[in-house]
Amino acid sequence: MIVGIEGKIEKKEPTLLHINVNGLIYEVFVSVNCSAKITTNVVKLFTTYIIREDAQTLYGFLDINEKKLFDTVIKINGVGPKVALAICSTFTPGSFSQIVSANDVSMLKRVPGIGPKGASRILVELSGFVVDSEDPDENSNATSTLEASLALESLGFKKDMVAKILKTCSATNTSDLVKEALKKLQK
Repeated sequence: MIVGIEGKIEKKEPTLLHINVNGLIYEVFVSVNCSAKITTNVVKLFTTYIIREDAQTLYGFLDINEKKLFDTVIKINGVGPKVALAICSTFTPGSFSQIVSANDVSMLKRVPGIGPKGASRILVELSGFVVDSEDPDENSNATSTLEASLALESLGFKKDMVAKILKTCSATNTSDLVKEALKKLQK
């Protein structure tokens, strides 16, 4: 299993790199976001290696969260590596996590290759998808928001209404978020 690759870039396209590792050149598919972040001639990437009957492909990621996003969405029935890479090219892992928590079908339909049915299926399969943040405060805020959202939904409030209200709340921990959101929902 190839879990990472480090080498000199021989060829760079928006979604493809040729990386020379001690004379052996690997073809690595990357998202547009990842490609844009590569500014040097030497690169180190996390990788996902996919073996199929007709092909062996290597997908590279600078960000471990982007790899987590890719690995998570390719497990969904009907989502292959090309669509998963399109998702990574369209959204950052953090913004994708927010789209999933807000259950935003219209945003997900912006990804090439995803229609309304596919978007709905992805959102259902990934409910609760959370990205590990580099910033521990940001990660705890995302977790608190998710927990508050689940708590409010269990009280009978609609998911889209809860998402809108939580975006306007300033509290950072779960219990304060729930209290603040309840006050706003009662108005």
